[in-house]
Order: sequence, then structure tokens, then C-alpha cells
Amino acid sequence: MQEILLGNGVTVLHGIICIASTTPGVSMTLMNNSNEPDPETDTGTDTDATTGDPGSGRSGLTDEEAVRRLAEHGRNELEQIERATPLKILASQFLDFMLLLLIIAAAISFLIGERLDGIVITGFVLFNAILGFIQEYRAQRALEALKSMISPQARVIRGGSERMLDAAELVPGDLILLAAGDRVQADATVASGELRMDESALTGESVPVNRTAGDLVQAGTIVTYGRGMCVVTETGMRTAFGKIAAMVQTEERETPLQKRLGELAKYLGVAALAICIIVFATGVMSGIAANTMFLASVSLAVAAVPEGLPAVVTITLALGVQRMVKKNAIMRKLQAVETLGCATVICTDKTGTLTQNEMTVRRIYTDDTIIGVTGEGYAPSGDFESEKEINDESLQLTLEIGALCNDSSLVQPGGGDKDKDKDGGWKILGDPTEGALVVAAAKAGIDRKKLTSQYPRVSEVPFDSDRKQMTTVHEDSRQTFGSAYVACVKGAPDSVLEMCGHIYRKGGIVRMTADNMDAIRNAHQEMTAHALRVLALAYRPLDDMAEQAEEQERDLVFAGMVGMIDPPRPGVKEAIATCRKAGITTVMITGDNKDTARAIALDLGILDSEHPEQILTGPDLDAGTGDGAGDETGAGGGDGTEAGTGWDALVYARTSPAHKVQIINALQDRGEIVAMTGDGVNDAPALKMADIGVAMGVTGTDVAKEAADMVLTDDNFVSITHAVEEGRGIYDNIKKFIRFQLSTNIGAILTIFTGLLLFQSLPLAPLQILFVNLLMDGPPALSLSMEPYHQTMNRPPRDPDESIITGDVLKFISGAGLLMFLGTILVFWYALSHGCGEKYACTLAFTTFVFFQLFNAFNCRSERYPLSTIGVFSNRYLIGAVLLCALLQLCILYIPSLQLVFDTVPLHPHDWAIVLAVSAMVFVVVEGAKVVVSWRAR
Repeated sequence: MQEILLGNGVTVLHGIICIASTTPGVSMTLMNNSNEPDPETDTGTDTDATTGDPGSGRSGLTDEEAVRRLAEHGRNELEQIERATPLKILASQFLDFMLLLLIIAAAISFLIGERLDGIVITGFVLFNAILGFIQEYRAQRALEALKSMISPQARVIRGGSERMLDAAELVPGDLILLAAGDRVQADATVASGELRMDESALTGESVPVNRTAGDLVQAGTIVTYGRGMCVVTETGMRTAFGKIAAMVQTEERETPLQKRLGELAKYLGVAALAICIIVFATGVMSGIAANTMFLASVSLAVAAVPEGLPAVVTITLALGVQRMVKKNAIMRKLQAVETLGCATVICTDKTGTLTQNEMTVRRIYTDDTIIGVTGEGYAPSGDFESEKEINDESLQLTLEIGALCNDSSLVQPGGGDKDKDKDGGWKILGDPTEGALVVAAAKAGIDRKKLTSQYPRVSEVPFDSDRKQMTTVHEDSRQTFGSAYVACVKGAPDSVLEMCGHIYRKGGIVRMTADNMDAIRNAHQEMTAHALRVLALAYRPLDDMAEQAEEQERDLVFAGMVGMIDPPRPGVKEAIATCRKAGITTVMITGDNKDTARAIALDLGILDSEHPEQILTGPDLDAGTGDGAGDETGAGGGDGTEAGTGWDALVYARTSPAHKVQIINALQDRGEIVAMTGDGVNDAPALKMADIGVAMGVTGTDVAKEAADMVLTDDNFVSITHAVEEGRGIYDNIKKFIRFQLSTNIGAILTIFTGLLLFQSLPLAPLQILFVNLLMDGPPALSLSMEPYHQTMNRPPRDPDESIITGDVLKFISGAGLLMFLGTILVFWYALSHGCGEKYACTLAFTTFVFFQLFNAFNCRSERYPLSTIGVFSNRYLIGAVLLCALLQLCILYIPSLQLVFDTVPLHPHDWAIVLAVSAMVFVVVEGAKVVVSWRAR
């Protein structure tokens, strides 16, 4: 190591000059003009000087050594739950109880010589199994495709050459090169260079920290400034990321939908077994052959249970997921889509979710004038407006200081895809707050690159949370500021003002007066009242670089203040209003101070002017302030009458990720269904605990995404409301399918049982029952899953404990099923009484029952609204499905080979009038009832 003594305790290490400060805790760093790693720091040997890792010298690992270490340590990726193979998915389809019954029925048919029946039943089994396999396999592949879309890269030195490598192939000992904007892909030790790291993903602390030679950088953190060479120490599950990921890989909980469907399957399974026994016994006692009755009873039992429900639910969820992807929301767990429909509370981060995550300067105070700044985002276009005359010199000076005391840079479009954000627009490399200053300067025509070349930085005192300010010292060769050097300072107004003895006014420096100080403080208050984050900017001409840090920051010249804000995202305010209308409470959780949080919450409509104090802070929660704030259950002990106390708060300010878990616990104990957003590694426990964990796709860490149920590709709150609407609509469509199936089930069971009792005959043959079952699980049922949503966000969330068979559903399936039974059995009786023969009567009853189903499918489109309201042709899929099924029925009736299979005969043309008139009654009665109810509701 080369060490150069400069005297007075000053030494040069790794090309960086460090000067001890006389102020405790404050150090000033003299900078070389490059942030590149210094080649002189590499030993040139095969052993890394920092870590002692053999093989990771300046040339990096050889390819052979890297392969060996990859085999030893494994790939640099998080362990995933093992996915089922296609063969396992296919085999699992045949374990369904109802399909097993059909397999037994097919086997018995072959044994007793009914080969045609056996072949047809086997066909039904294969059809159902293939349908289920396709849907499950597609769902799994869709999730795998989403994961493969993200393939992070790392810049690595191997075998003496630099290359881009799949981050999953990193191994301990690899040399990786990091620069501003890079995300660290493995735990590593800094070997050379100087980095400033955003570690908020791990620690929750938003202030960047400096990392130099010998310091550890961890996977998932981001480089905001500088460049460096690092030696990988840990990969995969052994990194900090991996350890937290292991903590959140717990057993998945059942969603409300899974619970309700499980209960329904259990009840219908018991009912099907009872029906099978009763029908078989009744038929045999009526003199019907045992083999016929066995097939009939098994077919009826299969028809009585909606075994197609899992496939239709999967399809409905998959279609919902596809629609959500177009609306910037990716569901990691299909069933979680439905759970969103139960959400009663959405706990959301502010930055980047409710806001644009683009700090923007809105106001500048200089020379006793408040100047408004226009423009959006990071685009360097906008104007400076004021009711007073603007002093251009003062404005220019303020903006130049903000650009000089700054480590961020503005990247222009056309700089290559790597440098563009996802919208192809401008982006900031570095801290967003500093970036806002760079953008404001650019709006005034100030190019930071040219400015820093004119005033090269020679030293700095970095920002820290105690001093609340940052100082940079620049060479002023032209003596623009009247001296050889100039110190530029930015920081919290109160902190900076204490050090200001002068102020720049009217083109000159004057002594700071009490009136000047009052005017500055008034401007500060006016800015903070508008939820602006305010920074003060000051400077001091220096004649001698030997001055210590404390000397540089005394008797400053106040230049001005800038007020900036992270503006709300477009559509967020309207989305919050939509949630309120839908009975969903929006809770904002932020690290901002209480006043800023309140102003933003009022602006977005989370708080209203009548209850502006429904806000708690992290310290309040820690201290147990308010009703229930310190109670583990959230129940509390107060009367809860004071606004803003307890867990009724709508805003939580100055919070940490640990507070999120506390908030979720309290809300869930109160019976709320909670959706929670998060992006950092330390958000993972909260995301896992929430009923719906929502991770950010842009700023979110891999661990956060792994713990979450849903990932927002645009980090936008509006996408959450779209997902909630989708969840409610999906549940509605699943209930439509259940209404359709169960009304058919009731009609078929009553028809078969009554036919046996009254006529000692089967109105529907075994294979005809299976065809009816195919229609229940087939095109009409699937088309109901594609039904457009109707007014889903105009009603409160449903109770997650509510049975899927509600009173309204029970009334519908009972009424429609009874109509279908009465119509079919009357047609069967009519045909028998007119001497048509049993086969003709069965064909007429079978066709009537099928068309009952097709008309009933239109009834099931909406539980509340008649077709005149939702539109007859708004679901084109259902129109096509009904026409397809009608065509299939005609084929069964008029194609000889199908007549033989399904035991049918052609119907006379005049009998079609009976079929259509009788079967249409279910549509007329049910739709008429909806019209009456809708008219009364008005």
C-alpha cells in the first residue's frame, strides 16, 4: 500500500486524501478528480488483500475456478418452492373424487359389455382431466415466465478481462465493478474506490451511507454515487437477502374463496353419495335393470357435483390475471386476486405509490421573493414565475449552489437504453432530492457538468443526520466569488441559518438582519404549509484550503431556499375516492414528518378538513399514545372518541418497517382484511403477514416481491384499485358459474327422481346426463367467467366469512331449478300421455332440459340487473357459447351415429315450439323478477 505523508496528520491512502477535523464527528474528504477504482490498490497477486480470498486478485477468478466455486456454492439466487412437473399435474387430475367415480363407471361398463357407454364415459374423463391440466400448467408457466422476464446482470472481472455476467452465476471471490445506479447482486467487500450506498431496502434508513475499502456492501442495496471494485463474499441464500427470504417462506394460508369452495365441495360430495344410493335403490325397486341404474345414479352423482368448478375458477382467475397485467399488476398467487375483493383497508406507502417518486422543485425563495417553478418530473423544461420582479443574479446564484453541492446527475434521452427510464424519458442518477436541484438548475439553463468543470470540487463534508447539511468546497480559478475557493452548503433551513451572518441581496452581500431572518422564516413556514420539503442554500468564499471544516461552515452567505415535493401520481386522488365509495379505507404510512404527511393526505383526500388530526407517528406507537396504540391486540382501553387516536388513524408518519407489522396486527385483530404495500427487504415480514402483500415492481427488492401476493409493475396506487375491482368481479363471476351449475343440478336431480317415482322410467338417459354435465362445465360456464363487471365498486366489501351460497344465491338456484324440473317433467309426461313412446319422450325431455340450461345462462349474467341494463350483447362469448351448444344438440338429434350414442330420435318440427316455449319460461320469470326488483329500488 502506498502512503504519502503530507504533514499535519494528512495522508494519502488509495488516492483519497483524508483530513482530520477539529469538530467531533465531522470529517472533510479531499477528492481526486475521478471516482474510478485505483489500479494501484490491487496487489497483482492471486490473493485479495482485503478478504484474503485466494484467486481474487486484480485479474479476478479464472473461468475454471469460477465453475468449481459455482458447483460448490450453488447459483446466486433465492431458493424457490419446487414446482410440480407436468406429469404430476396431469396425474393429480385423476385423483378427483368425481372423476374416480366415472372411471369406476367406465370400467364396469366394459365389464358388462356396454362398450359404447364405457368409451363415451372414458372420453368425458379424459376431457375433464385435460382441461384441468391445461389450466394448471398454463398458470404455472405464466408465473415462471414472469420471473424469467427479470434477468439481472453484473459487471465482473474474470481472467483479467471485464465482462457482463448473469448475476445468478456470481460466486464468492468474484471481482465485481459497481457504479452509480447499480444494484448490488451479492454481498461483497469493497476492495477499492469510494461508494455511497442506498441501504434503505435493508435498514429502512433513507440517508445514503459511505462505503470505502474494507467495508461491506450487501445484496439489494443501490449505489447512488461513486465507483468501486468489490470482492464477492456471499451469494444466494447466504446473503442478507437470502436469510430474510428464508424467514418469509412459510406455509401459504387459504384464501376466503378456497375456504368457501372447500366447504361447498364437502357438502355436495356427501349429497352426491346420498343421491347415488337413493336413485339406484329407487330405480331397481321400480324394475329398471341394475346396470342401467348404476350408470344413471353415477352419472347423476357426477352431475350433482360441479367438478368443473376448479377448472373454471382457474380460468376465471387466469383471465383476471391477464387483464391485471395490462393494468400494471402481476399476481404471484392466483387465488389472491379474489382476496383483494374482500379488502377493507389498503395500507400504502406514500413515496412512489401515491406520489411519482420524482422530487420536483416547486418554489424558490431568494432576494425576498418567492418564485414559482413549473414543469413536471425530471424533464428540464419549465418557467420561473413570481408576482414580484425576479432578480436573475440571485436566482442564478441559488441554483448554482444547489447544483454544485450535489452528487446527482441528470441523464438525457438518447444516452442509450441503459440510461433511460422505462418511459424513455429523463432520469436521475443519485439521490432524488439532489436530483430535483439539478433539474431546477437545468430549467434555468445551467449545465451541471460544465459548472463542475468550471468549479472543480476539491473537498467535501458529507451529509449526516446529526448535522443535517452537506458542504462541498470548489476551486474558483476565475475568482467569480471573489476568492480562490468557495464553500457551498445545503441543508435544513434551521441548521443552515444558524451559520449565516450575511445574505446575498440586490447583487451584493449584506449583513443579515433580524428582519431578513424573519422574512426567511416566514417564507419557510409558507412553503412547509404546502407540504414542500425545504432546503436552504448558502456559500462562503475561502482564501485558503487549509481552513478546517468548522471554519468553512461559519459566517455563511445566505443565498436562498428551495421548496420541493414529490407530486401525487395522476389519478390517485380519484382512486382513493373510488375506494371510499367501495367501502375501503385507505391508510397512508410514510417516513415523512407529521405536517408533511397531513398536507399530502389532505390533498389526496385520505384525510378531510373535518378530521385533519386522524394521524399518528411512529414514536406515538412506540410510546403507546392513543387508544390502543400500545395494545398488542389493538383493542386499547380508551373510549376512542378523540380523532386520530388508536388504530382509527388514517395516516401514520415517521414510521419504520417494523411499525407496519404492528399496524397490520392491530387492524387484523379488529377484523379488517388488509392489503399492505412495501418495497424493501425489511418490509417482507409485513407483506407476508398482510392478507394481501403488494410489492413494488420498479423500486421493490426481490425479497419483497417473493413475500408479496401481488407486484405492481408501475408502483402506482391506482393499479391496486384496479386489482380490487378485478378481485370483486372475479368472485361475482365465480358465483354466476355456481348459480348456473347448481340450478341445473337441482333441476336434473328432481327430474330423475320424480320420473322414477311417477313413471318408473328415466326421463334422462345416463349419457344424456353426462352431456348435460358437459354443458355445465363447458362453453356457457366458461363464458360466464368472461362476463364484464357491473357496478362492483359501488358496494361495500363482502364479509370474507360469508358463505358462497348466500340467501340470494339459494333463492335463485331453487327457483330456477324448480322451473327447469317442472317444465322438463311436464314435457316428458305430455309426450308419454300422447303415445309418443318412451324414447321419443326422453329425447323431448332431454332437449327441453338442455335449452332450459341455455336460457338460464343469460339469467346468471347478473344477480341484480336485468339484461336491459347490462346489455344483451355485452358478453359476446356467451352468445357464441349458446349457439355452439344449440348446434351440438341438433347434431345429437339428427346425426345417426350420435343418435346411437345418446339414445335419441329426431324431433318433429312442431315439437320445437313446445321445447322453446317451455324452456324460455325460466328466462321470462327470472328476468321479470329482476325488472320488478330494479324498478322498486329506484
